[in-house]
Amino acid sequence: MKIEERIKKLKEEKNAIILAHNYQPKEIQKIADFLGDSLELCIKAKETDADIIVFCGVDFMGESAKILNPEKKVLIPEIEGTQCPMAHQLPPEIIKQYRKLYPEAPLVVYVNTTAETKALADITCTSANADKIVNSLKEDLVLFGPDNNLAYFVKKRTEKKVIAIPEGGGCYVHKKFTLDDLKKLKREYPNAKVLIHPECNPELQDHADHIASTSGILKIVLNSEDEEFIIGTEVGMINRLEIELEKIGKKKKLIPLRKDAICNEMKKITLEKLEKCLLEEKYEIKLDKEVIKKAKIAIEKMLEVK
Repeated sequence: MKIEERIKKLKEEKNAIILAHNYQPKEIQKIADFLGDSLELCIKAKETDADIIVFCGVDFMGESAKILNPEKKVLIPEIEGTQCPMAHQLPPEIIKQYRKLYPEAPLVVYVNTTAETKALADITCTSANADKIVNSLKEDLVLFGPDNNLAYFVKKRTEKKVIAIPEGGGCYVHKKFTLDDLKKLKREYPNAKVLIHPECNPELQDHADHIASTSGILKIVLNSEDEEFIIGTEVGMINRLEIELEKIGKKKKLIPLRKDAICNEMKKITLEKLEKCLLEEKYEIKLDKEVIKKAKIAIEKMLEVK
């Protein structure tokens, strides 16, 4: 029996669901029950009736699933080396410092943060809804973290004053992209539409045809009449696009803005680790009950914004 068949059998026996982020390796994406970005996976985790949620992603994603499903067993196939660096750039002590400086300002945190950080936030957001979340608040001054580039994206789409915290916060993968990278590819593919993730640096955002989350990028590629796209996000997104294009019998030219735009933490999960995870039911995400209670409020406030 092939490993994919063994995984499916284990999944059925244990009433488990496999959720995988768009940056996961292709073989993990292919075996997942559901693929998506952070917002889509948050919603799916909240809706599932499975007894076990296996989250193929980085640490904060598994935590988010546990926060929304405290009564369920949430597993991540690998615990070593799956800590998202950006998620740990805004620890509680930094939040407390800014709260003292701006006591009246609500704190919006990206879901790419730890459970402890979410527990201190007023509301969470994703790259798909960050501007909508900020604009939904009644206050004119907002604290926003930890991604400074996503904060830049929001600032261009709101009249509110947005203070990005901490200084220099962001994703090491998306910070790799440069304007020179883009100009070089545009010379080679002059007709290609440029799709940029809002975690990218401002100069990239300013030269994009579209700035979108991974779910937004997917919708644009699938629904556009254009045939060539420069994809400015983690290279795993190319796999997701290819999978979805194959389903509808379409072929399009997908050019990664950089072939080395790789999230090392996302690539730690393998089929072998996924099988072992289901077999041994590890590694389980465990969180303090009070942290779950407070973080859940921030996430559910986000999900309520239409």
